[in-house]
Amino acid sequence: MLTGKEFPSMQNPQGEKTKRMIAACDRYVAGGFSRSGIFAVEAKGAILQDPDGNRYLDMYAGIGVLNVGHCHDQVVEAIRNQAGMMLHSFFSYVQYEPFVLLCEKIAKISPVKGEVRVGLFNSGAEAVENSVKVARIAKKRPGIISFTNAFHGRTLMTMSLTSKMHPYKYGFGPFAPEIYKAESAYCYRCLWKSIYPSCGMHCLEQFDWFFKSEVDPDNVAAMIVEPIQGEGGFITPPHEFLQGLQKLCNEKDILFITDEIQSGFCRTGTMFASEQFGIDPDIMPFAKSIAAGMPLSGIIGKANVMDAPNPGQLGGTYAGNPVACAAANAVIDILEKENLALRAREINKIMMTEFLLPLKEKYSDNVGDVRGLGAMLAVEFVKDAKTKEPDADIVKRIIDYCKNRGVIIVSCGIHGNIIRFLPALVITDEHLRFAMQSFVDGITAELK
Repeated sequence: MLTGKEFPSMQNPQGEKTKRMIAACDRYVAGGFSRSGIFAVEAKGAILQDPDGNRYLDMYAGIGVLNVGHCHDQVVEAIRNQAGMMLHSFFSYVQYEPFVLLCEKIAKISPVKGEVRVGLFNSGAEAVENSVKVARIAKKRPGIISFTNAFHGRTLMTMSLTSKMHPYKYGFGPFAPEIYKAESAYCYRCLWKSIYPSCGMHCLEQFDWFFKSEVDPDNVAAMIVEPIQGEGGFITPPHEFLQGLQKLCNEKDILFITDEIQSGFCRTGTMFASEQFGIDPDIMPFAKSIAAGMPLSGIIGKANVMDAPNPGQLGGTYAGNPVACAAANAVIDILEKENLALRAREINKIMMTEFLLPLKEKYSDNVGDVRGLGAMLAVEFVKDAKTKEPDADIVKRIIDYCKNRGVIIVSCGIHGNIIRFLPALVITDEHLRFAMQSFVDGITAELK
Protein backbone atom coordinates (compact mmCIF):
# COMPACT_ATOMS: atom_id res chain seq x y z
CA MET A 1 0.00 0.00 0.00
CA LEU A 2 1.18 3.52 -0.80
CA THR A 3 2.31 5.63 2.15
CA GLY A 4 2.59 8.91 0.24
CA LYS A 5 6.38 9.00 0.80
CA GLU A 6 7.49 7.18 -2.35
CA PHE A 7 9.29 8.89 -5.18
CA PRO A 8 8.11 8.28 -8.74
CA SER A 9 9.23 4.98 -10.23
CA MET A 10 9.04 4.54 -14.00
CA GLN A 11 10.44 1.05 -14.60
CA ASN A 12 7.44 0.02 -16.75
CA PRO A 13 6.16 3.14 -18.56
CA GLN A 14 2.79 2.30 -20.07
CA GLY A 15 3.09 -1.40 -19.27
CA GLU A 16 0.86 -4.21 -20.44
CA LYS A 17 -1.90 -3.63 -17.87
CA THR A 18 -2.10 0.04 -18.80
CA LYS A 19 -2.17 -0.81 -22.50
CA ARG A 20 -5.10 -3.16 -21.93
CA MET A 21 -6.96 -0.41 -20.06
CA ILE A 22 -6.28 2.05 -22.89
CA ALA A 23 -7.67 -0.43 -25.41
CA ALA A 24 -10.82 -0.93 -23.30
CA CYS A 25 -11.16 2.82 -22.88
CA ASP A 26 -10.97 3.35 -26.64
CA ARG A 27 -13.56 0.62 -27.15
CA TYR A 28 -16.16 1.61 -24.56
CA VAL A 29 -15.72 5.18 -23.32
CA ALA A 30 -17.40 8.05 -25.18
CA GLY A 31 -15.06 10.01 -27.40
CA GLY A 32 -15.88 13.34 -25.77
CA PHE A 33 -13.72 12.54 -22.74
CA SER A 34 -10.07 13.62 -22.96
CA ARG A 35 -7.45 10.98 -22.14
CA SER A 36 -3.85 11.22 -20.97
CA GLY A 37 -2.87 7.54 -21.19
CA ILE A 38 -2.27 7.47 -17.42
CA PHE A 39 -4.36 5.08 -15.34
CA ALA A 40 -4.34 5.02 -11.54
CA VAL A 41 -5.27 2.15 -9.26
CA GLU A 42 -4.14 3.63 -5.96
CA ALA A 43 -3.33 7.08 -4.57
CA LYS A 44 -2.08 8.57 -1.33
CA GLY A 45 -1.03 12.12 -0.49
CA ALA A 46 0.56 13.47 -3.67
CA ILE A 47 1.37 10.07 -5.21
CA LEU A 48 -0.53 8.04 -7.82
CA GLN A 49 0.27 4.46 -8.83
CA ASP A 50 -0.73 2.84 -12.11
CA PRO A 51 -1.61 -0.84 -12.77
CA ASP A 52 1.99 -1.63 -13.75
CA GLY A 53 3.52 -0.26 -10.54
CA ASN A 54 4.66 3.08 -11.92
CA ARG A 55 4.33 5.95 -9.48
CA TYR A 56 3.59 9.57 -10.39
CA LEU A 57 3.88 12.80 -8.46
CA ASP A 58 0.52 14.52 -8.82
CA MET A 59 0.98 18.25 -9.44
CA TYR A 60 -2.59 18.90 -10.57
CA ALA A 61 -4.56 17.26 -7.73
CA GLY A 62 -7.60 16.36 -9.81
CA ILE A 63 -7.72 19.99 -11.09
CA GLY A 64 -7.53 21.47 -7.62
CA VAL A 65 -9.83 18.96 -5.92
CA LEU A 66 -7.36 17.34 -3.55
CA ASN A 67 -6.00 20.14 -1.38
CA VAL A 68 -5.74 17.69 1.54
CA GLY A 69 -4.23 15.05 -0.76
CA HIS A 70 -5.40 11.67 -1.97
CA CYS A 71 -7.09 9.45 0.62
CA HIS A 72 -6.31 11.44 3.74
CA ASP A 73 -6.80 9.06 6.66
CA GLN A 74 -9.27 11.34 8.43
CA VAL A 75 -11.39 11.75 5.30
CA VAL A 76 -11.40 8.02 4.56
CA GLU A 77 -12.48 7.28 8.12
CA ALA A 78 -15.30 9.84 7.95
CA ILE A 79 -16.53 8.32 4.68
CA ARG A 80 -16.35 4.80 6.10
CA ASN A 81 -18.28 5.74 9.24
CA GLN A 82 -21.02 7.59 7.38
CA ALA A 83 -21.36 4.90 4.71
CA GLY A 84 -22.04 2.39 7.48
CA MET A 85 -24.92 4.49 8.81
CA MET A 86 -26.66 6.05 5.78
CA LEU A 87 -25.71 6.45 2.14
CA HIS A 88 -28.53 8.63 0.87
CA SER A 89 -31.56 10.64 1.81
CA PHE A 90 -33.21 13.34 -0.29
CA PHE A 91 -32.58 16.31 1.99
CA SER A 92 -35.77 18.16 1.08
CA TYR A 93 -37.87 15.26 2.45
CA VAL A 94 -35.74 13.73 5.21
CA GLN A 95 -32.97 15.93 6.62
CA TYR A 96 -29.73 14.71 8.18
CA GLU A 97 -27.03 16.05 10.46
CA PRO A 98 -23.91 16.05 8.19
CA PHE A 99 -25.64 18.47 5.78
CA VAL A 100 -26.56 20.94 8.54
CA LEU A 101 -23.20 20.66 10.30
CA LEU A 102 -21.40 21.38 7.06
CA CYS A 103 -23.54 24.45 6.34
CA GLU A 104 -22.66 25.71 9.81
CA LYS A 105 -18.93 25.14 9.26
CA ILE A 106 -18.99 26.84 5.87
CA ALA A 107 -20.83 29.82 7.36
CA LYS A 108 -18.15 30.22 10.02
CA ILE A 109 -15.20 30.22 7.59
CA SER A 110 -16.91 32.20 4.83
CA PRO A 111 -15.57 35.53 3.53
CA VAL A 112 -19.18 36.69 3.05
CA LYS A 113 -19.91 39.22 5.77
CA GLY A 114 -23.02 39.43 7.92
CA GLU A 115 -25.75 36.84 8.32
CA VAL A 116 -25.39 34.11 5.72
CA ARG A 117 -27.15 31.02 4.37
CA VAL A 118 -25.62 27.96 2.68
CA GLY A 119 -26.97 25.55 0.06
CA LEU A 120 -25.33 22.28 -0.97
CA PHE A 121 -25.33 20.64 -4.39
CA ASN A 122 -23.22 18.21 -6.47
CA SER A 123 -20.80 19.89 -8.88
CA GLY A 124 -19.14 23.23 -9.48
CA ALA A 125 -21.31 23.87 -12.51
CA GLU A 126 -24.42 23.18 -10.46
CA ALA A 127 -23.23 25.63 -7.80
CA VAL A 128 -22.84 28.32 -10.46
CA GLU A 129 -26.26 27.49 -11.94
CA ASN A 130 -27.86 27.91 -8.53
CA SER A 131 -25.99 31.16 -7.93
CA VAL A 132 -27.58 32.52 -11.09
CA LYS A 133 -31.02 31.22 -10.07
CA VAL A 134 -30.78 32.85 -6.66
CA ALA A 135 -29.53 36.14 -8.09
CA ARG A 136 -32.28 36.34 -10.69
CA ILE A 137 -35.10 35.65 -8.27
CA ALA A 138 -33.62 37.98 -5.65
CA LYS A 139 -33.29 40.89 -8.08
CA LYS A 140 -36.15 39.97 -10.42
CA ARG A 141 -33.90 40.68 -13.42
CA PRO A 142 -32.49 38.32 -16.06
CA GLY A 143 -29.08 39.75 -17.00
CA ILE A 144 -25.77 38.22 -15.89
CA ILE A 145 -22.33 39.72 -16.60
CA SER A 146 -19.33 37.40 -16.93
CA PHE A 147 -15.81 37.95 -18.24
CA THR A 148 -13.53 36.96 -21.08
CA ASN A 149 -11.13 34.11 -20.20
CA ALA A 150 -13.68 32.86 -17.65
CA PHE A 151 -14.55 29.23 -17.02
CA HIS A 152 -17.66 28.36 -15.01
CA GLY A 153 -18.62 24.85 -16.17
CA ARG A 154 -20.00 22.64 -18.94
CA THR A 155 -23.80 22.89 -18.55
CA LEU A 156 -25.85 25.15 -20.81
CA MET A 157 -25.83 28.11 -18.42
CA THR A 158 -22.23 27.69 -17.33
CA MET A 159 -21.01 27.21 -20.91
CA SER A 160 -22.79 30.45 -21.72
CA LEU A 161 -20.87 32.19 -18.94
CA THR A 162 -17.59 30.58 -20.08
CA SER A 163 -15.32 32.24 -22.65
CA LYS A 164 -13.21 29.37 -24.00
CA MET A 165 -14.68 28.13 -27.27
CA HIS A 166 -12.52 25.02 -27.85
CA PRO A 167 -13.18 22.47 -26.52
CA TYR A 168 -15.89 23.62 -24.12
CA LYS A 169 -18.41 25.46 -26.29
CA TYR A 170 -17.75 24.48 -29.88
CA GLY A 171 -20.79 22.92 -31.52
CA PHE A 172 -23.00 23.12 -28.44
CA GLY A 173 -24.95 26.31 -29.19
CA PRO A 174 -27.29 28.08 -29.06
CA PHE A 175 -26.41 29.32 -25.61
CA ALA A 176 -28.47 30.79 -22.80
CA PRO A 177 -29.70 34.35 -23.36
CA GLU A 178 -29.10 37.44 -21.21
CA ILE A 179 -25.40 36.73 -20.70
CA TYR A 180 -23.11 39.72 -21.28
CA LYS A 181 -19.30 39.49 -21.54
CA ALA A 182 -16.94 42.15 -20.25
CA GLU A 183 -13.14 42.18 -20.64
CA SER A 184 -11.16 40.64 -17.79
CA ALA A 185 -8.05 42.18 -16.23
CA TYR A 186 -5.40 40.15 -18.06
CA CYS A 187 -2.43 42.41 -17.39
CA TYR A 188 0.10 40.37 -19.38
CA ARG A 189 -2.12 40.61 -22.46
CA CYS A 190 -3.85 43.92 -21.74
CA LEU A 191 -6.47 44.62 -24.40
CA TRP A 192 -5.66 48.33 -24.10
CA LYS A 193 -1.88 47.77 -24.45
CA SER A 194 -1.32 49.42 -21.07
CA ILE A 195 1.06 48.51 -18.27
CA TYR A 196 -0.05 48.13 -14.67
CA PRO A 197 0.01 50.08 -12.36
CA SER A 198 0.24 53.18 -14.56
CA CYS A 199 -2.61 51.96 -16.77
CA GLY A 200 -5.52 53.91 -15.29
CA MET A 201 -7.46 50.63 -14.93
CA HIS A 202 -9.09 50.67 -18.36
CA CYS A 203 -10.63 47.30 -17.44
CA LEU A 204 -12.81 49.21 -14.98
CA GLU A 205 -13.33 52.23 -17.22
CA GLN A 206 -14.86 49.92 -19.86
CA PHE A 207 -18.11 49.86 -17.91
CA ASP A 208 -18.78 53.50 -18.82
CA TRP A 209 -19.58 52.34 -22.34
CA PHE A 210 -20.51 48.77 -21.45
CA PHE A 211 -23.69 49.88 -19.67
CA LYS A 212 -24.58 52.07 -22.64
CA SER A 213 -23.75 49.71 -25.48
CA GLU A 214 -24.26 46.18 -24.08
CA VAL A 215 -26.85 46.13 -21.30
CA ASP A 216 -28.60 48.58 -19.01
CA PRO A 217 -27.68 47.92 -15.36
CA ASP A 218 -31.39 47.94 -14.48
CA ASN A 219 -31.62 44.67 -16.43
CA VAL A 220 -28.69 42.99 -14.65
CA ALA A 221 -29.16 40.67 -11.67
CA ALA A 222 -25.52 39.80 -11.03
CA MET A 223 -21.91 39.94 -12.11
CA ILE A 224 -19.87 36.73 -11.74
CA VAL A 225 -16.07 36.69 -11.61
CA GLU A 226 -13.34 34.29 -10.57
CA PRO A 227 -10.90 36.00 -8.16
CA ILE A 228 -8.22 34.09 -10.08
CA GLN A 229 -9.34 32.86 -13.48
CA GLY A 230 -8.60 29.13 -13.44
CA GLU A 231 -9.02 27.47 -16.83
CA GLY A 232 -8.40 30.85 -18.46
CA GLY A 233 -4.77 30.72 -17.34
CA PHE A 234 -4.57 31.45 -13.60
CA ILE A 235 -4.99 35.09 -14.51
CA THR A 236 -4.48 37.05 -11.31
CA PRO A 237 -5.97 40.56 -11.46
CA PRO A 238 -4.87 43.65 -9.55
CA HIS A 239 -6.67 44.10 -6.24
CA GLU A 240 -8.13 47.36 -7.58
CA PHE A 241 -9.96 45.46 -10.30
CA LEU A 242 -12.01 43.19 -8.05
CA GLN A 243 -12.55 45.95 -5.51
CA GLY A 244 -13.65 48.24 -8.33
CA LEU A 245 -16.09 45.63 -9.63
CA GLN A 246 -17.66 45.30 -6.20
CA LYS A 247 -17.96 49.08 -5.88
CA LEU A 248 -19.58 49.23 -9.30
CA CYS A 249 -22.04 46.48 -8.38
CA ASN A 250 -22.97 48.27 -5.18
CA GLU A 251 -23.57 51.51 -7.07
CA LYS A 252 -25.73 49.81 -9.71
CA ASP A 253 -27.60 47.52 -7.26
CA ILE A 254 -26.14 44.43 -8.93
CA LEU A 255 -25.25 41.29 -6.95
CA PHE A 256 -21.55 40.43 -6.86
CA ILE A 257 -20.76 36.69 -7.28
CA THR A 258 -17.22 35.41 -6.76
CA ASP A 259 -16.63 31.92 -8.18
CA GLU A 260 -14.22 30.27 -5.70
CA ILE A 261 -14.65 26.75 -7.03
CA GLN A 262 -10.97 26.34 -7.86
CA SER A 263 -9.43 29.00 -5.60
CA GLY A 264 -11.15 28.04 -2.35
CA PHE A 265 -10.19 26.01 0.71
CA CYS A 266 -6.66 27.28 1.37
CA ARG A 267 -5.49 26.91 -2.23
CA THR A 268 -4.26 30.52 -2.52
CA GLY A 269 -2.86 30.90 0.99
CA THR A 270 -6.07 31.94 2.73
CA MET A 271 -9.25 29.94 3.21
CA PHE A 272 -10.72 31.78 0.19
CA ALA A 273 -9.01 34.04 -2.34
CA SER A 274 -11.63 36.76 -1.78
CA GLU A 275 -10.02 37.46 1.59
CA GLN A 276 -6.76 38.53 -0.08
CA PHE A 277 -8.53 40.92 -2.44
CA GLY A 278 -10.55 42.61 0.28
CA ILE A 279 -13.93 41.89 -1.29
CA ASP A 280 -17.25 40.88 0.23
CA PRO A 281 -19.31 38.84 -2.26
CA ASP A 282 -23.09 38.61 -2.11
CA ILE A 283 -22.97 35.01 -3.34
CA MET A 284 -20.02 32.62 -3.52
CA PRO A 285 -20.16 29.22 -5.25
CA PHE A 286 -17.63 26.65 -4.02
CA ALA A 287 -16.78 23.02 -4.88
CA LYS A 288 -13.65 21.00 -5.82
CA SER A 289 -11.57 20.67 -2.62
CA ILE A 290 -14.51 20.89 -0.24
CA ALA A 291 -14.83 17.09 -0.06
CA ALA A 292 -11.44 15.68 -1.15
CA GLY A 293 -12.81 14.04 -4.28
CA MET A 294 -16.38 13.24 -3.23
CA PRO A 295 -18.96 14.99 -5.47
CA LEU A 296 -20.11 18.04 -3.52
CA SER A 297 -20.55 21.76 -4.09
CA GLY A 298 -22.48 24.64 -2.66
CA ILE A 299 -23.18 28.34 -2.50
CA ILE A 300 -23.00 30.72 0.40
CA GLY A 301 -24.54 34.14 0.36
CA LYS A 302 -26.07 36.94 2.31
CA ALA A 303 -29.23 35.82 4.06
CA ASN A 304 -31.57 38.30 2.39
CA VAL A 305 -30.38 37.09 -1.02
CA MET A 306 -30.25 33.37 -0.29
CA ASP A 307 -33.72 33.36 1.27
CA ALA A 308 -35.32 34.81 -1.89
CA PRO A 309 -36.21 31.42 -3.47
CA ASN A 310 -39.27 29.64 -2.08
CA PRO A 311 -39.01 26.11 -0.59
CA GLY A 312 -38.59 23.59 -3.38
CA GLN A 313 -36.90 26.03 -5.78
CA LEU A 314 -33.45 24.82 -4.74
CA GLY A 315 -32.30 21.24 -4.23
CA GLY A 316 -31.66 18.05 -6.15
CA THR A 317 -31.84 14.30 -5.69
CA TYR A 318 -28.20 13.92 -4.66
CA ALA A 319 -27.59 17.48 -3.44
CA GLY A 320 -25.52 17.43 -0.27
CA ASN A 321 -25.19 13.64 -0.14
CA PRO A 322 -24.53 12.56 3.50
CA VAL A 323 -21.33 10.66 2.68
CA ALA A 324 -19.95 13.60 0.73
CA CYS A 325 -20.94 15.94 3.58
CA ALA A 326 -19.13 13.73 6.09
CA ALA A 327 -16.00 13.93 3.93
CA ALA A 328 -16.33 17.71 3.72
CA ASN A 329 -16.73 18.10 7.47
CA ALA A 330 -13.47 16.17 7.87
CA VAL A 331 -11.76 18.27 5.18
CA ILE A 332 -12.52 21.56 6.94
CA ASP A 333 -11.17 20.14 10.20
CA ILE A 334 -7.97 19.10 8.40
CA LEU A 335 -7.54 22.48 6.67
CA GLU A 336 -7.70 24.24 10.02
CA LYS A 337 -5.85 21.70 12.17
CA GLU A 338 -2.95 21.29 9.75
CA ASN A 339 -2.93 25.01 8.86
CA LEU A 340 -2.91 24.31 5.13
CA ALA A 341 -3.36 27.99 4.30
CA LEU A 342 0.12 28.55 5.72
CA ARG A 343 1.35 25.46 3.87
CA ALA A 344 0.08 26.96 0.58
CA ARG A 345 2.18 30.05 1.24
CA GLU A 346 5.23 27.89 2.01
CA ILE A 347 4.71 26.00 -1.26
CA ASN A 348 4.49 29.33 -3.07
CA LYS A 349 7.82 30.44 -1.62
CA ILE A 350 9.61 27.27 -2.72
CA MET A 351 8.11 27.25 -6.19
CA MET A 352 8.55 30.95 -6.86
CA THR A 353 11.93 31.74 -5.31
CA GLU A 354 13.74 28.50 -6.12
CA PHE A 355 12.26 27.68 -9.52
CA LEU A 356 9.76 29.91 -11.32
CA LEU A 357 11.24 33.40 -10.91
CA PRO A 358 14.80 32.25 -11.78
CA LEU A 359 13.29 30.39 -14.74
CA LYS A 360 11.59 33.56 -16.00
CA GLU A 361 14.83 35.49 -15.71
CA LYS A 362 16.91 32.84 -17.48
CA TYR A 363 14.45 32.16 -20.31
CA SER A 364 12.84 35.59 -20.64
CA ASP A 365 12.34 35.18 -24.40
CA ASN A 366 10.09 32.16 -23.91
CA VAL A 367 8.73 32.36 -20.37
CA GLY A 368 6.37 35.27 -20.79
CA ASP A 369 4.75 35.41 -17.37
CA VAL A 370 4.75 33.70 -13.98
CA ARG A 371 1.71 34.35 -11.80
CA GLY A 372 -0.72 33.17 -9.16
CA LEU A 373 -1.25 33.10 -5.42
CA GLY A 374 -0.35 30.45 -2.86
CA ALA A 375 -0.19 27.01 -4.42
CA MET A 376 -2.16 28.11 -7.49
CA LEU A 377 0.61 29.06 -9.90
CA ALA A 378 1.12 29.15 -13.65
CA VAL A 379 3.78 29.76 -16.31
CA GLU A 380 2.82 31.25 -19.68
CA PHE A 381 5.02 30.30 -22.65
CA VAL A 382 5.53 32.44 -25.76
CA LYS A 383 7.55 32.16 -28.94
CA ASP A 384 8.80 35.72 -28.68
CA ALA A 385 8.89 38.09 -25.71
CA LYS A 386 7.98 41.13 -27.80
CA THR A 387 5.12 39.73 -29.85
CA LYS A 388 3.91 37.44 -27.04
CA GLU A 389 2.86 34.87 -29.63
CA PRO A 390 1.53 31.88 -27.64
CA ASP A 391 3.58 28.69 -27.73
CA ALA A 392 1.30 25.72 -27.11
CA ASP A 393 3.69 23.24 -28.73
CA ILE A 394 6.41 23.62 -26.11
CA VAL A 395 3.81 23.18 -23.38
CA LYS A 396 2.79 19.81 -24.83
CA ARG A 397 6.39 18.67 -25.03
CA ILE A 398 7.18 19.76 -21.46
CA ILE A 399 4.09 17.93 -20.18
CA ASP A 400 5.22 14.76 -21.98
CA TYR A 401 8.76 15.15 -20.63
CA CYS A 402 7.49 15.44 -17.08
CA LYS A 403 5.12 12.50 -17.52
CA ASN A 404 8.05 10.35 -18.59
CA ARG A 405 9.82 11.44 -15.40
CA GLY A 406 6.81 10.47 -13.32
CA VAL A 407 5.40 13.96 -12.77
CA ILE A 408 1.88 14.96 -13.83
CA ILE A 409 1.32 18.58 -14.85
CA VAL A 410 -1.45 20.03 -17.01
CA SER A 411 -2.07 23.00 -19.28
CA CYS A 412 -4.69 25.72 -19.43
CA GLY A 413 -5.42 29.05 -21.12
CA ILE A 414 -7.31 30.12 -24.23
CA HIS A 415 -4.27 29.28 -26.39
CA GLY A 416 -3.18 26.18 -24.45
CA ASN A 417 0.20 27.82 -23.81
CA ILE A 418 0.11 27.86 -20.00
CA ILE A 419 1.24 25.20 -17.53
CA ARG A 420 -0.59 25.32 -14.21
CA PHE A 421 0.43 23.90 -10.87
CA LEU A 422 -2.10 22.74 -8.27
CA PRO A 423 -0.15 20.45 -5.95
CA ALA A 424 -1.83 18.89 -2.94
CA LEU A 425 -1.13 21.13 0.04
CA VAL A 426 0.17 18.08 1.94
CA ILE A 427 2.96 17.49 -0.59
CA THR A 428 6.38 17.20 1.03
CA ASP A 429 9.13 19.73 0.24
CA GLU A 430 11.21 16.85 -1.15
CA HIS A 431 8.50 15.78 -3.58
CA LEU A 432 7.73 19.37 -4.53
CA ARG A 433 11.35 20.09 -5.40
CA PHE A 434 11.61 16.85 -7.37
CA ALA A 435 8.55 17.80 -9.43
CA MET A 436 9.73 21.36 -10.04
CA GLN A 437 13.22 20.24 -10.98
CA SER A 438 11.69 17.85 -13.52
CA PHE A 439 9.73 20.77 -14.94
CA VAL A 440 12.87 22.93 -15.15
CA ASP A 441 14.79 20.07 -16.76
CA GLY A 442 12.03 19.75 -19.36
CA ILE A 443 12.31 23.43 -20.25
CA THR A 444 16.09 23.25 -20.36
CA ALA A 445 15.89 20.29 -22.73
CA GLU A 446 13.63 22.30 -25.03
CA LEU A 447 15.42 25.65 -24.95
CA LYS A 448 19.10 24.71 -24.64
